Formats: sequence, structure tokens, C-alpha cells
Amino acid sequence: MTEPLADPLWRNATDLCCDLQRGTIAATTLMENVYARIAALNPRLNALVDLMPQEQAMALAAIADAVPIAERGPLHGLPMAPKDAVAVKGFSTSWGYRGFSENVEAQDDELARRLREAGAIFIGHSNMPEFGLGSHTFNQLYGHTYNPWDLSKTPGGSSGGAAVALAADMLPLADGSDLGGSLRNPASFCNVVGFRPSIGRMPFSRGFGWYGRMVTTGPMAKNIRDTILLFSVMAGPHGSDPLTLADPGTTFLDALEPLESSDLGRLRIGFSKDLGGLPIDPEVTEITATAAATMERMGATVVESAPDLKDAMEVFQVQRAAGLRLLAKRLENIDPNWRDTIKETARWNIEKGLALTADELMNAELKRSALYSRVAQYFEHYDALIIPAAQVPPFDANLDWVSEINGFAMPTYIDWMAVCCMISATGLPSISVPGGFTRQGLPVGVQLVGKPRGDLALLRIAAAFESATAHGERQPNLNPILGNRRG
Repeated sequence: MTEPLADPLWRNATDLCCDLQRGTIAATTLMENVYARIAALNPRLNALVDLMPQEQAMALAAIADAVPIAERGPLHGLPMAPKDAVAVKGFSTSWGYRGFSENVEAQDDELARRLREAGAIFIGHSNMPEFGLGSHTFNQLYGHTYNPWDLSKTPGGSSGGAAVALAADMLPLADGSDLGGSLRNPASFCNVVGFRPSIGRMPFSRGFGWYGRMVTTGPMAKNIRDTILLFSVMAGPHGSDPLTLADPGTTFLDALEPLESSDLGRLRIGFSKDLGGLPIDPEVTEITATAAATMERMGATVVESAPDLKDAMEVFQVQRAAGLRLLAKRLENIDPNWRDTIKETARWNIEKGLALTADELMNAELKRSALYSRVAQYFEHYDALIIPAAQVPPFDANLDWVSEINGFAMPTYIDWMAVCCMISATGLPSISVPGGFTRQGLPVGVQLVGKPRGDLALLRIAAAFESATAHGERQPNLNPILGNRRG
């Protein structure tokens, strides 16, 4: 006889954090509840990996309960499992690759340090694709992660484990990272929120500080309010980052102030179903158009228009591949035969990076500069842009990647994500918000893109859209997962 699934102790993370700070919920009580849900759901979903034994987690929660209320931080006693690309003291950082899995960290990176200082308790990692490459969460080390909305579907990636942990209420908050859509794509597939901040908002600790900078960490949550809470802790200047932005994270708590109807009436919103001709699944197109109509009913002026993103995908492909040259050096140091041990798409992408010429690298940077100039001019006339957050709904978990859309073949494993990759090349803030559902009941997100460094304004617009639609309140049916529990 299977024991009934314990209900989560939280309706939202913000109120839960307040209760933990006040002591009206004990960290030990929450930890027991979280582990009960993980035990019931994670064996089938496989969202969380390298999990700490429950006894050890309970001991850390007991220590948190002993902290005086006046000394408790905004995430006091909150269980978290950072993405398996975040260095957390005492845990390995595998990047979904067996060759990195013995790398136990001696200290936290800056993101983990900020979360720990705010009171979070780390209990493991969230699963991700090998090296974070591809918006489909599977690897040879930990295996596939599955979508709680339909166990035959992928949750997307690369922050797929984080999105699933949120959607199934195994964790109240999660972090992710985004190069070509790794926050936005899984948020779209799992009916949660994934926020890609402006470049320089989040602490940066690896890779190129200047050249080809497109990757950023960011918050994920089940609603905008919780996203803002986590962002206020994670964001803020980082002294060793040459592109850091000066605003402290607490600045973005101002996004909790809702837009008035008069504010909405002053908004001018661009809208594009296909971002200049990309192949988009018809149901995604329909849901995106409905989102634009919703913004118009809310009082905003909505104009079918998109910025000129010529060369954006070329820039993305070159600069992404350039960054993988660093990965190649690390792999070479641990295994001269690394090409035989990694997935085919990763090998192709790394080889592309190794083959790049100096002219290709320079031309990509010149084209990216021109691209930014064009989008900056566009956003002099618009407050935000509405586009799809993913070009397709959640797809079959047995597929490695989407090879065609609407009969159009995708040249590489990256091209089906172009609606996110092209925005990444601009460096603009963007967010995936629950936008609706397919006829089969699968989630589809809507991507809102903001002005240059306009993170706060974008969060307020996203919150207004969320309030008008409430798509995020719909929950997956977890009974099929319970019926498929192993053991």
C-alpha cells in the first residue's frame, strides 16, 4: 500500500519564508515535509541529484531553528538544491558529466555564498544536461529528468531539474542559468517562471568576463512575487565582474508594487508571433497571440512589431562555441579521450569552437555590437516585447532534440531554441511566464523581453500579466507519478 503524498507546507515561497523568519514554521518541520515529497516524487521525476541524507539535512534544519529570530535572513531555513553547475561547499559540481562528478567543492561560489548567507540550506543539486548543452535534461551520470505534466515529455533544460522541482512542489524556490534559453525554456515546459536578468546583474565567476558574454544565472519560482524575492537575494554588484551593474538586489523588491491602470495605459508593447520568420508550433503561436490580446485588454498599446535581429543567431552560434574552447581544455586535462565519452551534440559544438578563426571571432563581436544598437533603438519606442518562450510545446523525452518544426528542418541541435538564443545575444532582460496550455494540457510559456537594463520594469509588467491570466495557478496531476513509484 502506497502512503499518501504529503501536501506541501507552503502555498507560496514568500509567505513560507516569512513564517520561517518569524518561527511560526520550524525549519525541521519544513525539511521533513520536503524530504517526504522528494521521496515520493523524485524517484520517477529525477529532478534532484546528489541529495544529502535526510538525517544530515534535519540536523542542519535544527541548527537553523536555534538561530535567534532577529538574526534570520530572508531565506532562513529554506531547503534549496542549486543547479549542478553551481559550486556548493561539500558537494560535487558534475555539470552532468561523469568525469567531473568527483570534484567536491572546498568553498561556495558567489551565488551559493549569497544564498547561504540569506539562510538557505543546501540539500543537493538540480539535474541538468551534460555541460548544460541543449534544452533537454538528460546525462549519462544521473539520467533523464521527466516533466510532471506528462511523464513521457521532457521538462526542457538546461535548468530542467530546477523547473521540475518547482512544478512538483519538491522545493519552494530554485536557481538556474541561461545561455540560450536554459531558464526560459524549462519554465515554459513546466508552467513556472524563469527570469533571465540583464548581463551584469548576477555574480559571475567563470569563463570570459568580456568577450562573448551571454550566460547569466537567474531565479526560478512558481510566481512573479517569489521570483522577485529570490532575485533580491541573488542579484547585486560583484567586484570581480568587469560588467557588473551597481544596483543592489534589494532594489528589485520595488517590483512588488503593482502597476496601476494608468501605468498600464501608458505601456507600449511590441508583439511578434515568430520573431521575424522563425518556425513556431501553431498552438504556441495561438497562445502567444492570446497573451498579446490580454495585454491590450489590460490597457496597453500593443503593436505587431519586432526588432531587427539580423545576424543574432550567427552571433550566438559563434560566441557560444567560442566559450566551449575553455571546456575543451578542461576535458583534455582529465581525459585525452574525452571525445569518446560525451554526447554527440556536445562534441559537435566543442569542435565548432575549436575550429573558429580570429576573423570569425572578431566579426561576431562587431555584428553583436551592431545588433545591440538596433535593439536599443527599438526599445526607445517600446516598453517590452511579447514573443514565444519556446518554439514548441514539451516534446517526447526520448528525442535528443527537436529536428523539425512545421516541416522545417533544424540545421543544428540549437536552432529550435532560436527564439531564446537570439534574445540572449542582445543581453536584454527576459522572462518566461506561464501563458496557457495546449489542447493536450501541456504548458506553454510566453516570453517578455525588456528594455536594456530594464529588469525592474520588466518584472512589474510580467506581474501584471500574471495577475490578469493566473495560468501559473494550474497544477500538474501528480497521481501518475505516485502510481509509477519505484520499489
